[in-house]
Amino acid sequence: QSQDGVSMRCPYMITFYEDRNFGGRSYDCSSDCSDLSSYLSHCYSCRVHSGCFMLYDRPNYMGNQYFVKRGEYPDCMSMGMSDWFRSCRMIPMVNSLTVGSYRMRIYERENFGGQMMKMMDGSLPLMTDDCDSFMDRYRWSNCMSCHAMDGHWLMYEQPHYRGRMRYFWPGEYRSFGGMRFMSMRRIMDSWY
Repeated sequence: QSQDGVSMRCPYMITFYEDRNFGGRSYDCSSDCSDLSSYLSHCYSCRVHSGCFMLYDRPNYMGNQYFVKRGEYPDCMSMGMSDWFRSCRMIPMVNSLTVGSYRMRIYERENFGGQMMKMMDGSLPLMTDDCDSFMDRYRWSNCMSCHAMDGHWLMYEQPHYRGRMRYFWPGEYRSFGGMRFMSMRRIMDSWY
């Protein structure tokens, strides 16, 4: 057990607190939770003991998304949230040593339209690494759809991993609901 009494045998553990700076009642969570208000009247701070999670400012994994990894988050407002944590999703660990553990095709337009991003040498139309600026690397102004074949990814509205983010796991994403992305990074196993 850790000093705060949470078992470290669970690969995913987050504790939510009603008040800022880890005050008030708390709730330990080791899986997805679609509505934190079922356990706490509000959640303004959290501690991630192990694993990585996406936090949402609306129930049912809706609204703005915030990525958290092992560490302390004493005030959700300092993270740029407009409201308190309402739901959370656990991010499964991917072994980055596995061949093909990170593969994604990204497209310039919705519904896999426009140009498809290619690697620097023009081969394999797959993203397999981080990209801090689509404009700098590929002369693209945005990305509006993608097919994540392997791995878990974060995409950001602005270059250099800034602005609002969105979490992508294996699947096809024909539209981002009007959002456009300018950078992306892999969620690495070393973050756990």
